[in-house]
Amino acid sequence: MKSQLTGNSALYRAARELSRRGWHVAITSRNARGAALYAASADEATVHPVQSKGLAKRMPVPLGNSLDSLRSDWWVITTFANDASPVCYVMTLDEVKARAKCNRAGAEAYWLQPPAYDAPEFREAWHRLGDPRN
Repeated sequence: MKSQLTGNSALYRAARELSRRGWHVAITSRNARGAALYAASADEATVHPVQSKGLAKRMPVPLGNSLDSLRSDWWVITTFANDASPVCYVMTLDEVKARAKCNRAGAEAYWLQPPAYDAPEFREAWHRLGDPRN
């Protein structure tokens, strides 16, 4: 299934980028609720749960029926996940919630529109998680 490959590409891109920056990365079970991966400093003094969302192109991110059910302190949204040059956006959970929009046509559903995440302060902003070597 193409969407599963897109999600996997995004997840492993996030794991690669975090590992390159000194984080120890553990990927969770794909069926688990919450974090897709955990990034930990070597001494485990800092552990970041990270939600990974992969998109085949620049498009809205589905967030579900309730913002209260969102978990993970950090979110990495990867656009063009299947391409040679994917782009990652690093956001906090509070930033995702603050920028989410509700579609009330029928069932209530929340989305993160591209202008909400595609911003210079989030683009490839891996430094926001801090330096695991400190």
